[in-house]
Amino acid sequence: MHELTLCQRSLEIIEQQALQHGARRVTGVWLEVGAFSCVEASALEFCFELVCRGTLAEGCALHLHQQEAECWCPDCQAYVRLLTQRVRRCPQCQCDKLRIVADDGVQIKRLEIEQE
Repeated sequence: MHELTLCQRSLEIIEQQALQHGARRVTGVWLEVGAFSCVEASALEFCFELVCRGTLAEGCALHLHQQEAECWCPDCQAYVRLLTQRVRRCPQCQCDKLRIVADDGVQIKRLEIEQE
């Protein structure tokens, strides 16, 4: 379950940023989950709540945004969105040389804090 490790590392960064900005507590966190990250949203939510216990972020609202699967098609010369990560052909021209553009990680996009 790599969701636990992702949450632990995210929390380290969240707490570091919160303390740098004089936060009393973190009230909201916005995470973007990469389309090719293999992260299960429900597992991420569970692990995030677990690792936040006893920290500045305990009880904060978690907002998840799932990034779309996006690739570059060299034949169409365009970005294409895939309905599923398993598709490896361009939906417009059937080219099989797609280059993945979407992320495969988790990014902290925004923090909401209460200051002292």
